[in-house]
Amino acid sequence: MIDKKDDHVILAEKFYGESKTSDFDNIRFVHHSFPEMSLEEADISTSFSAFTVEQPFFINAMTGGSERTKSINEKLATVARETKLPIASGSLSVAIKETSLIDSFKIIREINRKGLVFANLGAEHTAENAKKAVDILEADAMQIHCNAVQEIIMPEGGRDFSNWLKNIEKIVKSLDIPVIVKEVGFGMSRETIKQLKDIGVKTIDVSGSGGTNFAKIENYRRDTSKYNYLEDFGQSTVVSLLEAQEFINDTEIIASGGIRNPLDVVKALSLGAKAVGISGLFLNMVLNDGVEKTIEEINNWKTKIASIMTLLGKRKVADLTQADLLIFNEVKEWCIARGIMIVN
Repeated sequence: MIDKKDDHVILAEKFYGESKTSDFDNIRFVHHSFPEMSLEEADISTSFSAFTVEQPFFINAMTGGSERTKSINEKLATVARETKLPIASGSLSVAIKETSLIDSFKIIREINRKGLVFANLGAEHTAENAKKAVDILEADAMQIHCNAVQEIIMPEGGRDFSNWLKNIEKIVKSLDIPVIVKEVGFGMSRETIKQLKDIGVKTIDVSGSGGTNFAKIENYRRDTSKYNYLEDFGQSTVVSLLEAQEFINDTEIIASGGIRNPLDVVKALSLGAKAVGISGLFLNMVLNDGVEKTIEEINNWKTKIASIMTLLGKRKVADLTQADLLIFNEVKEWCIARGIMIVN
C-alpha cells in the first residue's frame, strides 16, 4: 500500500504538464473596453459548503500514507496555513486500515491548526469509516471521491461499485459536517449530478480531465493487459461545468482538474463554479520550487484573479456568471450533441 501511495506521487510528477491542450482554451471572454471599476473593488472571496473563504481556490486532495507523502503533506499544510487556503487530504483509506500511517495525514492538522481541512475517502467506504477519517483530521468537511475508472485500471483496485450511491447517502445523513462528492479527473455528467442531488448531496466537485491522469498512472503501474485506450476517458472540467448548468442555482458546484493559471480559475467561476480545486500544479510547485516560492506564487494568483475580474467589470465572484463568453471547437460540439443551451 505504501508503494502505491509513493507511486502515485512519483507518476503524477512524471506525467505533469504532458497535456498540451485544454478545453479552457475553447472558452473565450468577450473584451469590453470600459470595466467601470477599480482593482480595489474586486472581491475574490466566495462561499461553499457553509464556508466563506478569502479566495476562490483551494488545495485539493492529493496524498498521504507513507513517510515521503507525510513530508509532502507537511509542506502543503504550511502553504495552506500561510495563504489561508482550504486543504484536502489524500484518501485516508490506508490510515483506517493501518493506524501506523495516521501521522502521514494528521500532520496536515498539526501544521494548520486553524485552517479549513477536508478529509477524503472513497465511495466504497461506510459512514463509520467516514467518521473515523473526520476524527483523524478534526476535519471541517468530508470529501468522498468517485474513481471507478481508476479502480478498474488499478492492478489492486476495487471492482464492485454497486453500493456507492447508498454509501454516499448514508454518509451525508450521518455526518454533521458538509460532505463534498468529487470525481478524480474523469468529469461528471448531468445525470451523475442529478443522482447525487437526489440523495442529498449539496456540494459537488466535477473534477474533469486535463490535470493528473489516474488512468495513465494506473496503466503505467500495470505489468500486462493495459487499458491504454481509457487514458482519455471521461469529460474535461469545462465540459463537466457545462453539464452542470441546470443545477448551478440549487447545487454548489466546485471545479477541479487541469487548472493551469488564474485565467482558468476565472473561467471556471464564470461557468458557475463556487470554488476551484487545484492539485497537480501545487504539488509540482512544492516539489520543484519549494514552500516559500509556492506561497509567493499563490499570493500572486490572488492579485491576478482580482485583476482579471476587474478587466471583466465584475466586482464579486458571483457576478462572473454574467460575463460574456464564447464557446468554441469540441466543447461547442459537445454542447450541441448534448442539447446544452448556454444563455446569459
